[in-house]
Amino acid sequence: MAMAVTPACSQPDDYPAQIAAQRAAKDAAFKSAPGDPVPADKMAAMVPLSYFPIDELYAVPATLEPAAERTRLQVPTSTGKIRDLERIGTLKFMVKGQKMSLTAFHELDQPQITRLFVPFSDFTNGAETYSAGRYMELDPTPTGIYVVDFNVAYHPFCYYNPEYDCPYPPKENRLTMPIRAGERLPKSSSSVP
Repeated sequence: MAMAVTPACSQPDDYPAQIAAQRAAKDAAFKSAPGDPVPADKMAAMVPLSYFPIDELYAVPATLEPAAERTRLQVPTSTGKIRDLERIGTLKFMVKGQKMSLTAFHELDQPQITRLFVPFSDFTNGAETYSAGRYMELDPTPTGIYVVDFNVAYHPFCYYNPEYDCPYPPKENRLTMPIRAGERLPKSSSSVP
């Protein structure tokens, strides 16, 4: 459920309103399809979803350094299976003065690369966000310039429903700082529901 955004350096005045509207649309989509992904008996407790405040400093330009060779990585999933991902390249960017990088992947069960899959973990996991990490998805660009926007980071569907099979973020995508942007646990919760 990635959302298209404008780089932080040239954000429109209505950027917070755009993100708020995307969040409201996601809540509405979840409510209109009980059980997919939120089980009907958990709907009242989980929706509307909880988010960190919108912070434009977490929407930053990034360059994608293509992988010299696209290699496959086998990652464990929430149901104990193994998922094959293909490394597309490394996104390089800065957040609040710190240099960071995340590997962008393609899920091999999809025939074409229509989105870059960016699973990540950070120091909020387990206390403020889902213990297994969060995801972002980016639309490929011909320029190699992207926007990494943590305001649209989301919990994988296995957070809501353990029947979903979600790949865990690989070790190379463990950020060494808290990312207080995007989806979070409800403030009254500090663990998986």
